Amino acid sequence: MTDSNLPQGRDSLTDDLLWRGLIQDSTGLDELRELLDGGSTTFYVGFDPTAPSLHIGNLMQVVMARRLQQAGHRPLLLVGGATGQIGDPKESAERTLNPPEVIAGWVERIREQLSPFVTYSGENAAQLVNNLDWTGEMSVVEFLRDVGKHFPVNKMLAREVVKARLETGISYTEFSYQLLQANDYFELHRRHGCLLQYGGSDQWGNITAGVDYIRRRGAGPVEAFTTPLVTKADGTKFGKSETGTIWLDPQMTSPYAFYQFWVNADDRDVSRYLRYFSFRSREELEELEKATAERPQARLAQRALAEELTTLVHGEREMAQAVAASQALFGRGSLDELAPETLRAALTEAGLVHLDELPDVAGLLKESGLVPSMKEARRVIAEGGAYVNNTRISEVDATVSADDLLHGRYLVLRRGKRSFAGVELRG
Repeated sequence: MTDSNLPQGRDSLTDDLLWRGLIQDSTGLDELRELLDGGSTTFYVGFDPTAPSLHIGNLMQVVMARRLQQAGHRPLLLVGGATGQIGDPKESAERTLNPPEVIAGWVERIREQLSPFVTYSGENAAQLVNNLDWTGEMSVVEFLRDVGKHFPVNKMLAREVVKARLETGISYTEFSYQLLQANDYFELHRRHGCLLQYGGSDQWGNITAGVDYIRRRGAGPVEAFTTPLVTKADGTKFGKSETGTIWLDPQMTSPYAFYQFWVNADDRDVSRYLRYFSFRSREELEELEKATAERPQARLAQRALAEELTTLVHGEREMAQAVAASQALFGRGSLDELAPETLRAALTEAGLVHLDELPDVAGLLKESGLVPSMKEARRVIAEGGAYVNNTRISEVDATVSADDLLHGRYLVLRRGKRSFAGVELRG
């Protein structure tokens, strides 16, 4: 159902996006409103294969594609088999160019990764496209004559990321990236009737170059907008945790670690994240924000966000396992019900030590890093603060056996209510 058919009194799609803070720049808000709140519009968003997986820095654009399609618009999801071989300029230094065969493999992985987020049937069915299909066919002469002649160098030099690199140096390869992306918009407009492109705010220069290029080729008009850069209130980079980048691929970041990233969101950030990423209505989000403000210790907003996004990215079963693991590790559920891969992922996040043999419980506490010394370990046990597999240990010389191992190899150690670690027996 398109927004033009929404019940009387309900916010339009554009109003909803503005309320959520999802439109930072646009070629014209009136023109954008006409496209988004009218009939079905074909739009595109691009993803360059710079790694084997998308990460949560890409999630804003993935979720936006889903949001627009649910409002009746038609997505073109572009995976850059050509632009991925060049690399958008970074302000810091030249990118490392990956071999074409590596990029081709990443293209296929990312295409598969995007598939669950949109629908490939119906009147506004999504379509996956690869810019190597048209860029790879062009000769150097064709590219320079048909594309390059429409780009004033003074405008290209004025782009912030290019200016930042002029002193240290920028290759013609990266300098030409803007032409490739602009040509993508032209080709999608010509081949598929695409009228709208969006991307992150750092892509505004590339995006508007495409809008201008289509105009110079005598086509269009077309429109564009950008979403804001997602930031953290504490100044650390969004999409990073203590263990590194949060990937969408479950083999690179476990569903449990993905879930925990959102559960641990800063109170100052979570309301903004909910507006950006959640598909809950404005009324539901405002009620959740109010409940969270009244009971911040319950982390209601963080849990709601973590459950919704883990389900979206990894499915309901993995979300349920992540929730069960987060409860069981703190004694509020059964460890026996956790799948071995979920348990291992959770213990890896907490700190998993690998041992060839099992010492006594005091030794386990010390080896796991939960206490600094054997003396401290015995004190914690004597005071009733030590747990193995959620069972309180009261004897300072207590031991464990192979029968205590979860899935034949794991132990969950806990000191007090909130400090825990894992042990994996080798062999």
